[in-house]
Amino acid sequence: MITLTENALTVMNSALSQAAAQVEGFRIMVETGGGAGFKYVVGLESSAREGDAVVETDGVKVFVDLGSQLHVAGMTIDFVTGLESSGFVFDNPNAGERCACGKSFG
Repeated sequence: MITLTENALTVMNSALSQAAAQVEGFRIMVETGGGAGFKYVVGLESSAREGDAVVETDGVKVFVDLGSQLHVAGMTIDFVTGLESSGFVFDNPNAGERCACGKSFG
């Protein structure tokens, strides 16, 4: 369902090991908003919820709620570091259009 690059895995493992609370993985959600209609929300998560798809790669778990699953199927998540900004980058084959910031899609 979701592919994580080596860069994304490195950052996610680091965040999990440094978390102040007990967390089990990351939650990826799609919400209405952003410049193109939908936006990605990424955050730490303590456990799976009912209806979640759980994707595990090299020990990193990603939880995707039922409403977001169709939007992110086949997506690749990378993490890039640049002079002006750093962050997760989403390569989503389901996105018809993307905003310039790369954080939202339509």
